[in-house]
Amino acid sequence: MSEIVKDAPPATGPAPLPVTLRQPRLPRWAPAATAAVSAAVGCGIGLAAGLDSRVQWGLIAALLFIAGSFVLAARVEGRRQAKDRLATSLVWVAFLLAVIPLVSLLWETIKRGSKVLDVGFLSHSMGGMLTDQPGGGAYHAIIGTLEQVGLATAIAAPIGMLTAIYLVEYGRGALAKAVTFFVDVMTGIPSIVAGLFVLSFWILLLDNGYSGFAGAMALAILMMPVVVRSTEEMLKLVPNELREASLALGVPKWRTIIKVVLPTAIGGITTGVMLAVARIAGETAPIVLLVFGNPIINNNPFEGEQSSLPYYVFEQWKAGEDASYDRAWAAALVLIAFVMILNLVARGIARWKAPKTGR
Repeated sequence: MSEIVKDAPPATGPAPLPVTLRQPRLPRWAPAATAAVSAAVGCGIGLAAGLDSRVQWGLIAALLFIAGSFVLAARVEGRRQAKDRLATSLVWVAFLLAVIPLVSLLWETIKRGSKVLDVGFLSHSMGGMLTDQPGGGAYHAIIGTLEQVGLATAIAAPIGMLTAIYLVEYGRGALAKAVTFFVDVMTGIPSIVAGLFVLSFWILLLDNGYSGFAGAMALAILMMPVVVRSTEEMLKLVPNELREASLALGVPKWRTIIKVVLPTAIGGITTGVMLAVARIAGETAPIVLLVFGNPIINNNPFEGEQSSLPYYVFEQWKAGEDASYDRAWAAALVLIAFVMILNLVARGIARWKAPKTGR
């Protein structure tokens, strides 16, 4: 007879716990709490050590935040997650170190510039005004800045974009390498060198007088390499499949560039041009050499001395009077607003001209 194997009796005791892949995590409020505690401890250390600078307090708090985040994550989440927390903390600290000076500068400019910034300041010049007297305005400087930056953009933007198109679409061989080399060299040219070049050639050699156009030529020299580089990078981002599809349909290359490549990259190109405009809008050195300053209104940039907002700020700050200091801060605020408006216009144009993705 075969043996009958009976079933083993069921095991007794507690059931095994389910295996989970989730690791312990810090609560969502942990980074904020760590930052608050680090700020409090940093302020306490600064007070106890007798440190007068709030910047030193902030640096101590930042170091405590980085160290505290790493230690807490290492004890609760493990070393691998702690390294991720460390990298995140470093990014946040670097971001704050970059933003705080910008916000402080903007706040200081708004606080001081708003004292005299009104309709009268924007609609009057300094003609007949003494620097130690309140009143006057920056209308002549605003006109000069708009005309000089506009002329510089009209010169540099077409040349820069056409140069970038040549380098990306046609450039091969020694000529393209030479153009790329000189564009790289021009990118690092100090503004005073561009001003001295135009001064020696346009004013001293050709015997032309000081004018807004002379300043615009120097600004165009500074603006051109920025336009070339930004446009070149945007054109390189256009997929080659779009070019190949257009050429496969028998479309000429020049028409492919105009109808396919440029519309695809127009958003980035416009942003690059606006960045170049912002780069030259605050230049003072070539303006001091070539435009020479003028306290009255001159609407003709091709004849006679002009002023500009950067030169106006320099001129008023150099005067050393309380009234002139207020006008300098107000002009700086107008210049910041001018650059911000240009960026908003650039974003609007980029969105308007961007290729439509919907059906």
